[in-house]
Formats: sequence, C-alpha cells, structure tokens
Amino acid sequence: MKREARPIKIDRRVTGANMIDEPLQQVIQFSLRDYIQYWYYTLSEDESFLLEIRQTVQNALVQFSTRSKEIDWQPYFTTRLVDDFATHLRVFRKAQQRMAEKEDQKKDSAEEFVDTFFEVEVEMEKSVCRDLVCTSSRDEEGFLKDLCEVLLYLLLPPGDFQNKIMRYFVREVLSRGILLPLINQLSDPDYINQYIIWMIRDSNCNYEAFMNVIKLSDNIGELEAVRDKAAEELQYLRSLDTVGDDINTIKNQINSLLFVKKVCETRIQRLQSGKEIDAVKLAANFGKLCTVPLDKILVHNVALQFFMDFMQQTGGQAHLFFWLTVEGYRVTAQQQLEVLHSRQRDGKHQTNQTKGLLRAAAVGVFDQYLSEKASPRVHIEDYLLAKLEEGVNNEDPTPEIFDEVQKRVYDIMLRDEHFYPSFRQNALYIRMLAELDMLKEPSFKGSDDGDGESFNGSPTGSINLSLDDLSNVTTEELVQIHAFISDTVHVDCDPYAVAGVCNEHGKTYALYAITVQRRGLDGIEEIWKTYRRYSDFHDFHMRITEQFENLGGLLKLPGKKTFNNMDKEFLEKRKNDLNAYLQLLLSSELLKACPALAPYVFDFLENKAYNKGKGDFARKMDTFVNPLRNSMRNVSNAVKSLPDSLAEGMNKMSDNMGKMSEKIGQDIKQSFFKAPILVPKPDSDPEHCRVSAQLDDNVDDNIPLRVMLLLMDEVFDLKERNQWLRRQITSLLQQLIRATYGDTINRKIVDHVESMTSPDQVADYVKHFRDSFWPNGILAETAPRRDRSIRMRTRVAAKTKLLEIMPDELKHIIGAETTRKGILRVFEMFQHTQLNRRLVYVFLEGFLETLFSQCKFHELFNKLHSRSERMRKYRQRQQSYHAPALQKR
Repeated sequence: MKREARPIKIDRRVTGANMIDEPLQQVIQFSLRDYIQYWYYTLSEDESFLLEIRQTVQNALVQFSTRSKEIDWQPYFTTRLVDDFATHLRVFRKAQQRMAEKEDQKKDSAEEFVDTFFEVEVEMEKSVCRDLVCTSSRDEEGFLKDLCEVLLYLLLPPGDFQNKIMRYFVREVLSRGILLPLINQLSDPDYINQYIIWMIRDSNCNYEAFMNVIKLSDNIGELEAVRDKAAEELQYLRSLDTVGDDINTIKNQINSLLFVKKVCETRIQRLQSGKEIDAVKLAANFGKLCTVPLDKILVHNVALQFFMDFMQQTGGQAHLFFWLTVEGYRVTAQQQLEVLHSRQRDGKHQTNQTKGLLRAAAVGVFDQYLSEKASPRVHIEDYLLAKLEEGVNNEDPTPEIFDEVQKRVYDIMLRDEHFYPSFRQNALYIRMLAELDMLKEPSFKGSDDGDGESFNGSPTGSINLSLDDLSNVTTEELVQIHAFISDTVHVDCDPYAVAGVCNEHGKTYALYAITVQRRGLDGIEEIWKTYRRYSDFHDFHMRITEQFENLGGLLKLPGKKTFNNMDKEFLEKRKNDLNAYLQLLLSSELLKACPALAPYVFDFLENKAYNKGKGDFARKMDTFVNPLRNSMRNVSNAVKSLPDSLAEGMNKMSDNMGKMSEKIGQDIKQSFFKAPILVPKPDSDPEHCRVSAQLDDNVDDNIPLRVMLLLMDEVFDLKERNQWLRRQITSLLQQLIRATYGDTINRKIVDHVESMTSPDQVADYVKHFRDSFWPNGILAETAPRRDRSIRMRTRVAAKTKLLEIMPDELKHIIGAETTRKGILRVFEMFQHTQLNRRLVYVFLEGFLETLFSQCKFHELFNKLHSRSERMRKYRQRQQSYHAPALQKR
C-alpha cells in the first residue's frame, strides 16, 4: 500500500534575524545531507521523514534562540567564565607543585601528571571529577548522549520528544557528528598553539625571546625539532653557489644557525645527563652576580619586596620600616607646608591645625620606632636620639626633621654585616636579580655554550648599570649639532609646513619642522630639515628614559592635552616647550655626561621617517604606567599612593587626622605579612576551593575587577608575595581598566558583552562554524595529524610569541622572572589534551547552567561526574576522617 504524500510546510525562520537564519539553514541542510540522507535514500524515497527531522531540529533551535535572548550574559562572561579558567589554572598549578614534591619522578610522567591533576580536582570541587569524560572515549560518548537527550527534552515539543526514533537520530547527529569533533579540535594542543601564533601574528619574531625559549626548554622533543630544522637549513645554505655581496649574508645566517644548533645540542645533553640545575642555583654557585646598591633597592618596588623579606628573617625590619615611614612623612610634610604657605600668601586665615597634626605625626614616628616603649626598637647613638627628641617636642615640624637619624639608619643597614652585606650572600638576592632581568647564566664547564650569553636577556635597562658602560661612542662630532623648531606657520595638510596641522585618514595632528645644523671635524657644515609629530617626541622620550634612567629627572617632555590640542595658542606654547627640551637634550654638558645618548639623538634628528619603537597602546600605557613606575623608584611617592597611608590621610585634612599618629607606618608594616588582595570569606580555604569562593559579596560590587585580580594571582602565583607588591598590582590593573574603559567600567563591560552576543556577531560565529565543518559546502575530512617535528616547532613558536608580547610594564611591576614563569605556566597548561577537554566541558557546563538557570543542571552534572572511582575513594576518605569525631561526640 502506498500512502499519498502530504505536503509539509516548514517555516525557515529560526532566530528572527535573517543574517543568522540564512547560514543556520545551510548548516541544517548540510547536516541532514551528510549525516542522514546519504543512507536514508537507500531505504526509502519518502521525504516526510527528512522533513519532520528538519522541523524537529528547527523547533529545538527556535526554543534555544528564544531562551538565549532572555538571558543576561554579563555575569557569565565577566565572572563565571573567568572564574572557571582561574580555577582550572589553580588545579594545574597545585598539580605541578605536587609533582615537584615527589622525589622519584619518571622521565615520561605525563600520565602520572594527569592522574595528579584529577586528584587535585576532586579535592577542590569535592562533588565532581571529570576524569572519565576526559580520559575515556566510551564514557565521553555516553556523557554527550545523556547531555543531548536532556537538551532535546528541554527544547522539543512533547510529541517530538516522545518519538524515540526521531530523538535518537537527532541525538546521534548532535553528539557524535557535531559536538565530539568540535571538542576534539578545541582540546588539541597543536590546534591551540597554531591559534596562539595566529592571534599574535602582527608581532615580529624576537630573537632574544626565541633564544630564551630554547635555553629554558625542558622538552627534548622541542629541542630536537629546532636542532634538526637548523641542520636542514644549514645543509641548504651550504649548497648554494653564491658570489659577491650575498656571500656575507649567507655566512651570517650560517653562523646564527650554527649557534642555535649548538645551544640545542648542549641543552639536550644536559637534560639527558640529568645534570639540569635550576638557573637561579646555577648562577648562585658559579656566576658573577651584579651588584645592586642599597639606595637603588630601597626605591625599586620589585627589589624592595625581596629586601623586605630578608630583613624580616634577620630581625632588622624595624630599621627598614623606619626608613620607609620617614620617606612617607617627608613627602606629606612637604605637601602640607606648601599648602599652608600658599594660603598664607593669598591672605587666607590660618589655624595651627596643620602644624599641630604634623607634630603629632612626628611624635608618633619617634614613639613607634625610637622610644623605649617601641617594639621592635631602632637602636642609634644617644646623642642623635636626644637631639631628635628635642626637635620633635619643641620645634616646628619640618620635612627634614628626621634626616640625620634616617641617614644613620641607612648607614646601619648598609654596613652592618647582618643586613645588606648578608643580603648579597642570600638566595633572596639571587631571586631578586632574576626578577630584575640581571641574572646571567655562566658558561657550563665542559660545555660549548659559547660566550655564556645573558640568561634572562640583556640587562641593558637594569637599575645599576652605569650610563658610561652602555656605549663607547664618542660625542666630539655630535656636540657640534644644533637643532631648533622653526616659527609656527599654519597651513592645512602641507608636508612642508613649519609647524602645521595635517589631516590623515580623518585624524588631525600637528607636525613640527626641526632645522638641524651639523658641523663635522673637517669644518664642513650640513643643514637639513626633519619633520616630527608630538607622538614621535613622546616615543623618543620613552626610549631614552627607559635606557638611561637618570635622564628621567633631567628631561621633562611637555605633557599631553586631550582637548583643544590643535588650538593655535596651545601649539605655539608646545613648540616653545619642545624647543627647550631639544636645547637641553643637545647641551654639551648632557652629552658629555652621557655619551651613549648621542646615537639616539642623531637617529631622531636624521632626515628620514621616524620608526617608532613603541606602539600606540604602549605610548598610552606610558601616560599612567610610568608615573606608577617612577613613584616606585621614589618611595616617598609610593607611600603617598598607598591606601589609608599617612599621606592620604594628611591630604584629606579631616577631623580624624589626630588619630594618624597611631597609624603611621602600619601600612608598611603590613607589607611583610602575606595577605590576599581581596578579603576572603571566613569559611573558605583559599587553596582548596574555587577562585570565586574567595569573593565576599559584601565588600563591593565591582566583581569583574576583583575576579580579574584573582586571576592574576593564579597566573603569576602572587599569594606568597608581600602586600607591598600586591598593592601595586591592584593599582596597575585599576589604572589599566580606567585607561581602557574610562570611569564607566560596568557600562563598558555590558556594552562589550552585548556586542559579543549581537546578531552580527552571532551570524559571524555561525558562518565560521559552517565554513570550518563544510568548507565550500563539502564536509571536511578529519585533518591528518601533523608530523611530530612540525608540532614541536609550533610549540616553540607559540611560546616565543607569548614571551615577546610580554609587556615591560608588567615586568617592572611584578618582576621579569615571575612574569615569564606565569606566562609559561599558562602555555604548559594547554599542552595536555585531557586537561583541555576538562576545560572545554567546564565552559560548556557553565554555559548550560546559565542558559537554563531554572533547571537543575548543576545537580545533573554532579550526578554524571560522580561515577568516577576517584570520587568514591574521596568520599571514603572523608567518611573515615569524620568517623572518629562522630564517635567522640
């Protein structure tokens, strides 16, 4: 019997947005064609079954779309997603620590590491373990089928869901045809490494970062892949028949490849011999250590935190506290007395409140550190103590009142064998050098490492490097250079304008013409003009002040102006200020005092297009990061910036200032104690819970920023650092967000999330998915696994890319070694397929729990993930642990 076919009308509208529905319909069509039609037509020509399946899929998508529009995605993207990633990283870090504590480690411990990772997950999550889903393909398929069936129950009309055949077909297509291949791709380390390289494709390859990756690599496969590629390139270059100028270029290439090959071979030899030593220990035992003067340590935030830790160990913390507190008192007294004098000049009535408060603050400093009741007490000569006590009690307070005693305390810290001299022999000093990028790796005895290159890169910008050591360039000729900016002439878009306003690609900017005169030793004079923008001056200033730190206090570049910066009067004033800057820069005294500066100046004044060393973002960052960095080089400003510090309280001039004498130095004292940036909940164990469990919802409502701070904690493992450093990181992140988003942070976050979930973006996501699975409308074949050597070289390239985009600002705030280790920790986390699968499933679970908040998805996932043997053992341990306590009761 043949039943008459009845037409089935399908409404092709799914989401209500045509730009999304069109590519989505193509995805549906391709799925039916490649997963069902190819075998169904061998059984029947009846179209009704296919049309009903299509209608079923569309019904599910319509329900999914409707539900998505009702959800506020901001909490998921700003909090849940970041928390899931940070918690995953925490589990990874703890697994690394646990592996490092094991004495007997096998060479191939990847499987053991994965086991350790999931053991830590059980301890942290307590109710779930995703090991079966991530390590067993059979369990994973079962999990996806169960999950798809639950989704179909929620999305399909009851009649369609009760049709078992239809439901099973759709479930198989979703779980095995779409979700499983997608998860396989997203969890492939090689795919992630390629994606990292693609994301950072705009940055140039950095030779120093590449060599650091090679020297730090502990993966023999990576080293062998680079060595073999270098040997292959060497063979090719040696086979070339070249003459003339090309031969010098090829020789240089051959020498570079030989060096890379030798470094790889030496590193492989060390790893295979088991003689690999921690670089810090290596330098401590065999290396020549740089000397960082105490005065530089006290005004550099990264160096200071290590000296703080050392002084705490040796009982000398009172001396350091006193020195820092006096710095804070000095800057506060200077500020308040300047305000007092300015008000007096204006004829305003004054009270003695300011002087009284400063005297109370001075007495508080004396009582806290120098009096007999001080604990711990700073011991100095009696005559100095008596002189200071007399001045504090009977004289008007001045910023210099503690100077003599402070100088004596500094001499004690410098010369006493228990303090600075011992610090230079301590392991903390070695770690400090590593963080400052000043630690050099010595050449290994018996190895052919060459000349023992810098372990952490060139320490050119390090704080103790003499300016005279940077270059041997003479300045006899350069002293004869004169330059000035000509008078202002306003013309539109004239490239030969002396100082004109130009418009390029819709952006308006000022252009300054610099007339340069140079007289050589032979008496011949050259004159030319070069054209520079203010941003060129700013970039140049950033370069030389980073390279030569002493110049920061001498050269002052005119500040930026956001509004009306094309105003005629403003341009004239800026031209005069830039002229003054140039004249000071070219003064013979400055160039003779700093001969290495001359090549930089000449390069800036040459008649050529200026090649910026910093990008636009770096220059914008400089406007607020450099003040922070400079303030940390001057502890008086650092103290001024600390929350609840003496300086902040004095600036407020509030009625509560009488209490400040009791609080002086307390914030610096607290710098020694290990404390989280954020206030943890009283009942949460910071190391054995999810990251967001540390958030106290009553502290403030800026959850996204606080979760970001916690993520920084996990990436760079900052919990063991003192609070001094942690406050600077908090300050940096807050300034970063304000610079990026302005003051309306929450509004900008909402706008960004809305743009991510806008119809345009969703349409792009669907198109990318379609083109990835069905390029040119044809189902993509499973990509063949790439050759191992290619995958290893991709690993090296991805690590190099990550290290070369490491911002200098971050290194200055938390230290070069900490930054490097944090970035490499994140990279290593993505090199384990099973762990990547776990992260993908965590993201998927969070997405579904957010989308179907009214359903009990959390309980469902707990049930699905509780089948693990590790969960059973964990519960048994917990029961046996609590049993004795119950018996006692």
